[in-house]
Amino acid sequence: MTQLTSTAVYAIGLPVALLIIVAEALYSAWKKKDLYQKGDSLGSIGLFTGNFLIVLFTKGLTFGFYLYLFQYNLFNIADALPMWRVWIFALLIIDFVFYWYHRLSHRVRFLWAIHMTHHSSEEMNFLVAFRQGWFNPFSKLLFFWIIPVFFLDPTIMVAAGAFSTLYGVLTHTTVIGKLGFLEWILVTPSHHRAHHGSNPEYIDKNYANMFIFYDRLFGTFEPERAPVMYGLTENVNTYNPVKITFMDWQALYKQVRSANSIKEALQYIWKPPGWKPK
Repeated sequence: MTQLTSTAVYAIGLPVALLIIVAEALYSAWKKKDLYQKGDSLGSIGLFTGNFLIVLFTKGLTFGFYLYLFQYNLFNIADALPMWRVWIFALLIIDFVFYWYHRLSHRVRFLWAIHMTHHSSEEMNFLVAFRQGWFNPFSKLLFFWIIPVFFLDPTIMVAAGAFSTLYGVLTHTTVIGKLGFLEWILVTPSHHRAHHGSNPEYIDKNYANMFIFYDRLFGTFEPERAPVMYGLTENVNTYNPVKITFMDWQALYKQVRSANSIKEALQYIWKPPGWKPK
């Protein structure tokens, strides 16, 4: 396990992810479920392509930044635990940081401008998991820097993070029902369907990627009960990945320009989506 790298995780995981997308699409066609709409799927592919290219060009710099921070590491968990426990801890701490990154991405407007692309689909399928914001690699740095400084070797962090990311793909589906006792421990498709809902009871719920007990602990858990309406409270009404990527930035820019004071302009940036001055 010490030799496991993010490249190895993706080399195994991405073909599996592609396989389950194809299998779900074939199942949808066979059962006439209509889970994949052409326009929406092309939009997801476009958003994924932009995200992938930016990750590709910034990955080395990001990893180098984490290695630089690790020089000042305050406590390396790998020095205190057997390696198998280090990997368990890595998954737990990555999901803990992800929980807060994800929660603030819904509650801070400029972060939401990046993240809203992931929620812009009115469908729920494995391909939607790859519908990622183009600027995600930059917003994640604002949160994940804490891991190499306080806890983990970046090599372990990046490999465990790759595994966690691929796990998240599995939660984007409607063909898997509730999973019994696992609903208390792991983030399941049922939990994540609720997270993608625009129903009032589902908004800003179920932020964790792998371990649902973080949501239960921090008061953001909501089980899937009513049928889920996927998408945004005001849907984007376009499949163009460029328009989807920049539309909330354009709206935010207009609001900041129209602000009556510097304080009000900053509030548009830092307050939750939908905030307006009294």
